[in-house]
Formats: sequence, C-alpha cells, structure tokens
Amino acid sequence: MVAEDIIIAPIITEEASMRMAEGKYTFKVNKKATKIDIKNAVEKLFEVKVLNVNTISVKGKEKRVGVHQGRTSDWKKAIVTIDTEASNKSYIGKGGKEVKVSKKYKDTIEGFSV
Repeated sequence: MVAEDIIIAPIITEEASMRMAEGKYTFKVNKKATKIDIKNAVEKLFEVKVLNVNTISVKGKEKRVGVHQGRTSDWKKAIVTIDTEASNKSYIGKGGKEVKVSKKYKDTIEGFSV
C-alpha cells in the first residue's frame, strides 16, 4: 500500500488535542493496514520518528431514518506516539570511539492543530 492510501484523515477531538501535548497523534487509517504499515506511512509523510502505534477497530453504529434501518461502516483508528525529545544520541563505535548521532527528525506534526 502507498502511504497516502494508509493514512485517511487526522482525528481532531478534544481528547486527541490533549494527547498532542504528549506527542500522541490520532488518525483514521485503512482497515487493512498493519501497525508497521502505519508507522512507515507516518514517518514518510510527516518526517517524524514513530515510537509506538496503537490501533483500535471501531464498529459501525445502527442508524435509522424513518422506517429504514441501516448501519454506518466500520473503520480503524490509530494512535501514533512520536519522539518529542530533541537530544543527540551517542554510542561506542568501532575501536572504542564515541560516535554521536544528531536528530534529523521533526518533533511535531505540522498542520495537525485545531
């Protein structure tokens, strides 16, 4: 699947807005997408580092218009946690030399606000 086909739309609610301060963003995603697909799509589209993905399958509701009964479609929701710490990482490389890795990812998702 293409990244644009996996992420359908952001979900902007009061609860989702409070989670944004913690680095958690909520999206409506394709029902067939896996957590790995969602992680790769968010990293590609928004250039952020994804730490965790939680998914929820939302069942459709029973609806009624007059005498006609129906059901809304089922959909899938994903809560994506991104890395918000802007610290440089270092580790011991070959020969005992310390290697520093600078962060090249964004710490917020642009255009995802109320």
